[in-house]
Amino acid sequence: MKVVIAYEAGEPPVMEDLPVPAIGPRDVLVRVSASGICHTDLNVLEGRSALPLPIVLGHEACGVVEETGAEVRRVRPGDRVLSSVAPACGTCRRCVGGMSNHCLLNPVTKATPRFRLGDGRWAPAVCGCGTFAEAMVVHEASLVPVETDLPDEELALLGCGVTTGLGAVLNTAGVVPGSSVVVIGCGGVGQSVIQGARIAGAAVIIAVDPVAGRREASLRAGATHIADPSEADPVEQVRALTGGEGADYTFEAVGRPELMVQAFDMARVQGAVTLVGMPAAGETLTLPAIQAVFSGKRLAGSVVGGAQILRDFPRYIRLAEAGRLDLGSMVSKRITLDEIHEGIDTVARAEGVRTVIVPGTRAVRDLGCM
Repeated sequence: MKVVIAYEAGEPPVMEDLPVPAIGPRDVLVRVSASGICHTDLNVLEGRSALPLPIVLGHEACGVVEETGAEVRRVRPGDRVLSSVAPACGTCRRCVGGMSNHCLLNPVTKATPRFRLGDGRWAPAVCGCGTFAEAMVVHEASLVPVETDLPDEELALLGCGVTTGLGAVLNTAGVVPGSSVVVIGCGGVGQSVIQGARIAGAAVIIAVDPVAGRREASLRAGATHIADPSEADPVEQVRALTGGEGADYTFEAVGRPELMVQAFDMARVQGAVTLVGMPAAGETLTLPAIQAVFSGKRLAGSVVGGAQILRDFPRYIRLAEAGRLDLGSMVSKRITLDEIHEGIDTVARAEGVRTVIVPGTRAVRDLGCM
């Protein structure tokens, strides 16, 4: 089957025809029907990730179960499933304690070698998934069965980007109705934060991004104001829009330390600062100590949006079915697996919201979002 592999940092990914991986007792073979391209995959290709190379790319997908290991109980052949960026076994002390986004299986699933390469080496898969392939073999804890009429290309985004952004609002920060929200970075995750803030009832939602198309998309997603950081100091722009106080909630959805500092500075006294973006390995965040203490601001990292996937995937699907969560607007381009280099380039150029890999003809279909 076709598989996309990152061999060396800074080099384009390579597509190879590899044997289907062996299925262990708790593994599941899933035929991939749609896979989003996340900025985390770009980080891997650029060498900004701590993940070892070579590695099979992709971690955000929808598909159908084709085969299961002897001990699998969560899914069965024919089930439609979503992959998750983080597993949830449902039984470890973290899962039963409401922290399944930190499930103890996490390091195990992510380190498991899945594919034997042509040169004899073994390669794991990003987040234990490897969705840039015609099929993937994953631990059952990384899958959630779903029943819905929503299209595959929309559902796939719940595996990482949408859940990360929406969950950061609803789970991690706990945004309340009537509040003010700032979102720095309006790609796939940032757009999901904006939608989450709208769903939560925020009165003021400020989208900050240097890309005009993404600012425009933010307004369609629910932002009430936009700010171009290239035109003026974004912190001052936010303060001007919040009566000089700063926002109740700020979200950094890029993963750059200097933008995390901006998010801290944009928050009001005792405001909540939520860090959502994935930083490069080895980067350090530095804040002024006096302000960090006496401002009373709350700083929190948000891992997969604090998601409990067995609970949250179904409820996010219900929000989409009810028309409150707009997944369709997130899909800005469709490509096939053969066009993966075009898809990676689109992400690198910060074009659109989400590019999704789907089966079909080789022509790239631009949906006109940015």
